[in-house]
Amino acid sequence: MTGETTVRTAVRIHGRSTQRKALRALLDALPHHGGHLLVAGEPGLGRTTLLRWAARSFRAGPVLHLGPGPDGGAHVTVEQLLDTLRAASAAAPVLVCADDAHLWDAPARTALGRAVRRLSTADRVGLLLSVASDRAVAPEFARMPVVHLDPLAPSGAAALLDDATDGVAAPAVREQLLAEAEGNPALLVALARRLSPAELRGHRPLPRPLADAAALAEVAGGAPSDPSAHARDLLLTVAAAGQTEDGTDVDAGLVHDALRRLRPEPGPGPREEPVPGPRADPGPGPRAEPVPEYLVLAGDRLRFRSPLVRRTVHATATPERRRAVHRALAEVLETGGHRLTGLLHRSWSLGGPEPAPASADRPTAVADRLAAVAADGAVPAPHRLRATAYARAAELTADGARRAERYTAAAEQALLAGRPDRARPLLAAARDSAAPAAVRGRAEWVRGVTELRDGPVGDAHQSLLLAASLLAADAPADAAAAALAAADAAWAAGDLSACLATLAPGPPHRTENPAPGSDGPADARSAAAHTAAVVHDHRVGMRALLEGRLDRAGAPLGQVVERGRTEGRPETLLRSAAAALLLGDVDAARRGGARALAAARQLGSDTLVPQALEYLAYAELRAGRHPQARTHAEEGLRTALRTGQRNTAAHHRAVLALAASIEEEPDVVARHVTAALDTARRHGLAQAATLAQWAAARADLGRGRPFDAADRLGLLVLPGPGRGHFAVWRLAVPCFVEAAVLAERHEDAREVLTDFADWAAFGADPQAAAQLARCHALLAPADHADALYRRALDRHDEAGGDFERARTALLYGKWLRRRRRPREARGRLGTALAGFERCGAGVWAAQARGELRALGAAPQGTGTGAPARLGLLTPQQLRIARHVAEGATNREVALALGVSTRTVDYHLRKVFAALGVRSRLELARTVGEAEQAREVRGAGESRRAGSYEKTGAQH
Repeated sequence: MTGETTVRTAVRIHGRSTQRKALRALLDALPHHGGHLLVAGEPGLGRTTLLRWAARSFRAGPVLHLGPGPDGGAHVTVEQLLDTLRAASAAAPVLVCADDAHLWDAPARTALGRAVRRLSTADRVGLLLSVASDRAVAPEFARMPVVHLDPLAPSGAAALLDDATDGVAAPAVREQLLAEAEGNPALLVALARRLSPAELRGHRPLPRPLADAAALAEVAGGAPSDPSAHARDLLLTVAAAGQTEDGTDVDAGLVHDALRRLRPEPGPGPREEPVPGPRADPGPGPRAEPVPEYLVLAGDRLRFRSPLVRRTVHATATPERRRAVHRALAEVLETGGHRLTGLLHRSWSLGGPEPAPASADRPTAVADRLAAVAADGAVPAPHRLRATAYARAAELTADGARRAERYTAAAEQALLAGRPDRARPLLAAARDSAAPAAVRGRAEWVRGVTELRDGPVGDAHQSLLLAASLLAADAPADAAAAALAAADAAWAAGDLSACLATLAPGPPHRTENPAPGSDGPADARSAAAHTAAVVHDHRVGMRALLEGRLDRAGAPLGQVVERGRTEGRPETLLRSAAAALLLGDVDAARRGGARALAAARQLGSDTLVPQALEYLAYAELRAGRHPQARTHAEEGLRTALRTGQRNTAAHHRAVLALAASIEEEPDVVARHVTAALDTARRHGLAQAATLAQWAAARADLGRGRPFDAADRLGLLVLPGPGRGHFAVWRLAVPCFVEAAVLAERHEDAREVLTDFADWAAFGADPQAAAQLARCHALLAPADHADALYRRALDRHDEAGGDFERARTALLYGKWLRRRRRPREARGRLGTALAGFERCGAGVWAAQARGELRALGAAPQGTGTGAPARLGLLTPQQLRIARHVAEGATNREVALALGVSTRTVDYHLRKVFAALGVRSRLELARTVGEAEQAREVRGAGESRRAGSYEKTGAQH
């Protein structure tokens, strides 16, 4: 260690809004009733910090802190503890905090658990406990509602690091700190603290390893210790084996065989007896080892209870013992034919690189073999493992250019594995000005693709352009692919001129290496040639399309779509889906997206899965299939967040907002719009921003707020510097025209119809012709509107799509009703209602029902069955439904009923299914209608009873 940076320890909490909301609900409820909550997480994730935050935030009464006695116990009985707590809460509510309750001795934990169960809500005692993650299921804590702490998301970890260091860390240093901490806030601060100011600013190399034994032990609460040498070796062997398993569970048989090589069966003489307990030995062997408390044995798999403890065990072992364990694992794996993992463990049993000629057992020779096996597509291995192999080979490589090439290959594999957080530090390590242009170009290519998915797209554009120029001489086909990716970045940014400039014709191409993101080996020339042809056709067609020359765009883009019918590579299939969307062929886009998704999953390309889902979701939206779009986007959002692709996540949030905008979920629309715009504004995603803003406006229009909708949409579609994305704003024109007509802004509506007419004639949107006729009908005088509405409906029949056709039928029905043509209006409105219900457009269906009621027609299913449906619920489900209908959150319902949040979640799903509702808003309406019907029925019964009594008295 060369120094220490002054890092502030009192920093604000980052990324824990959900957990703090749960704690706040407990604190806010204490003046009225008691409750309890368990905070669970592994060391360093902030259990203690959250308890301190709660204690500082509680103002309604005193705060008590419970802790163990000198030897780990609380030394009180259950009655004593209850008496103490009830006495403390007699005058005012009291908050009781017990940090690290799992460290108490068994009698103390039992007393605490019984006290929790025996306290009633009337006692006004709030119990807030924290335990290690694996102890949350212990009998004494199992009945408590749990708030789980997960590692910080990348954005939260980055904000914490900037807060702790005042933002002085160099970008490359920052990326390495974030990757090494793996979302553990305490470890992140500890790693920053151990760096000198020069190291933090990037003026001096970082120490290796960055997360050393001292830092890990500090956060983990010390290195695990065990008096048994066998147990210590078992822990270290499981930790070492996890290096190739990404820290997850490992094969107990592998561990057993490695331990036999590490500790051969002793000869005659005294031997240590194993400690009784669960066994890690899955079969016959020289001895059965006990499983230490830090491990979990599940079937034939072993894992650490805490990933941080696993890292600490490995780091705190002596270098000699650590190398011996890796050597034993290498021998077992190589004997079993596991070439890549065996070589990796062999490399970890060695030291660093040496410049001299190497024998087969020396580091440089092992590095060459390791890189060769990692590059061999015939060797089955996930991208994550190949990334680890390339990175280790780079560490053992003395030659600078070759080291840079291997770090770049490692970053590429990390990106394919969905770990951009791992790719960035590897790219930083790959920087070498002496490396050949082709090596530097490939590194810029990987860096640009990384930023395109999870960073400012303007930066991605520049990196990809630089990659294209560096690759042009030695790898022109790769240069063309990098240039097309640069055009993708310009497209995402909404920069039309940059997109056209990037798509300018380039020199003829020849094939060399597969692109970043591809799965084939470098010598697969036929696949590379196929990919190069797709890149060329897509580039030519996309430029022609942006220049408005559909006659020149159709053929090359059609070739890209056609190749998707027989292609099996996910990146080519993604290009096929994108080309189909450009041409307006939504069925081909759906097929291409579905095939790309299947191919990405089959090949283990985790980073391509959310992109395939994005194209699928867009295709479903364009086809008017909003429920299917929502399904794909929900999965896409989960996978994008899991694989660190915030830009892709923003696009999925925009799709979810658009899908929710036709349903009765304004809060869902607002949540997705806010999240999408947050990323879009920071990363320059004009396309995602335009879609999100359109969703917010369409939600306004659906809820009968045309003035708000017209204001929002006017910024997107009217000419000016703030107009939306060049390829998206026209899609929002029909919504704007409808809102503008209702808001008496007829001239604004007419202004955009000329451009929209050109777009409809272009043929890239199957709905545009029908929408154009509808827009003209809205603006037409009465003697022309009727025919225009009919023409629009005829065009909808040709294009398909329930939602847009139902919107036209609704507007036509409204127009007919206002012209006193009730019979015709009834038919159109009924058709609209059926269409909206068919596609799940609840908010628009409500408009249709309102129009039908105005005609005196009572649409079916508008509340008459609500009391009967509520009768299907159990008493507990009915209580939960009523609380939710009153606006309570799941946490508030749990506290009110004295159950866990998990129980509320379970019952609420049953309630939604039984009542046939899809949102809390629908649930509130159903419960309200049932309560109103019950009141009406009760009043009627009272009147009948009064009449009977009066009649009886007269008789």
